[in-house]
Amino acid sequence: MRKLGLVLAFAVLMVMPAAAQEMPSVSVVLKWVPQAQFAGYYAAEALGYYEEEGLNVTIIAAGVDINPQVLVAAGDAEFGTDWMGNLLATRETGVDVVNIAQIYQRSGMRQITWADSGLTSFEDLGGRVVGVWCCGNQYPTFAALTKAGFDVEDPDDVTIAQQAFDMNAFLAREIDAASAMTYNELAQVLEVVGPNGEFPVYTLDDLNILDFNEYGTAMLEDGIFVRADWLAEPGNEEIAVKFLRATFRGWTYCRDNLDDCVDFVLAVGPTLGEGHQRWQMNEVNKLVWPSPDGIGIMDPAAFEITAQIALDYGIISQPADPAAVYRTDLAQAALEGLMADYEGIDFTGADFTPMEVAITPNGE
Repeated sequence: MRKLGLVLAFAVLMVMPAAAQEMPSVSVVLKWVPQAQFAGYYAAEALGYYEEEGLNVTIIAAGVDINPQVLVAAGDAEFGTDWMGNLLATRETGVDVVNIAQIYQRSGMRQITWADSGLTSFEDLGGRVVGVWCCGNQYPTFAALTKAGFDVEDPDDVTIAQQAFDMNAFLAREIDAASAMTYNELAQVLEVVGPNGEFPVYTLDDLNILDFNEYGTAMLEDGIFVRADWLAEPGNEEIAVKFLRATFRGWTYCRDNLDDCVDFVLAVGPTLGEGHQRWQMNEVNKLVWPSPDGIGIMDPAAFEITAQIALDYGIISQPADPAAVYRTDLAQAALEGLMADYEGIDFTGADFTPMEVAITPNGE
């Protein structure tokens, strides 16, 4: 009996490493610092969705010195999130990265002007000072101004100003139009507190919001990408489908449980406060939902607009081949599995209605 006990104990020890090996460890690197822009990933982690899929997932926050494309290209992360323009630029360098799920179905980038300026359209921006961000974020604005009939390289047509990643120049009225994400910089304007504590100083009535989606010059944002050679390795397509299943569940949960997902984000220590994260979560949900073909499925028309803008402004030197840049089969497999396993949950968000979220002083 004693010998049998030793044999059984040895067998257990032999099985434990094998069981551990059955849970692959993978990493996902986000586009930016922790905030509600990425709530679906934090929700999937906090709710155990990745673990339920048999994955040990590490979430890596990016920042000024951490680039998702670089980490994925180097093999330091299996999954990354980034904008399509950056993915196309990375492919242009010879790195074969591929989008496997398009989380955001529409762009959150806007140009905003003051309501009292009378600048209510892109056609009104001739002769004005227009703020743009660096690093590829300027191209939707360039495309809109070009469509409106202006030469962005001719200061007699329009003056392009390099805008910091804040709204200080706009608030000081040093620029006439400013780049802003609906879920971030727009809220920062509305969250301003006056020198004597007055609040609110500004409301949406004080602003004009120029929407690239409506104007037809929006570029795709926040998609999930991997290296094609990693995906080609045996078993990795299955890992990718499991990762997408859990991630899609996370985003679906955040659609229906905004407050919980704000708490998940706050738990990882964002730099901006709870009020700001609530606003951001609500605005991000508007970018994800509805997803007419199901969360994560690429809209070919939106891709074509993005690819054409990338070609027009030299992000890429040759027309992008959709078949090489993105694939939808893995996201489709994830969706079909989820719909079979979780009947009654809508993964398209057809009936999605955003909440009314109050702006708080300084986003606190």
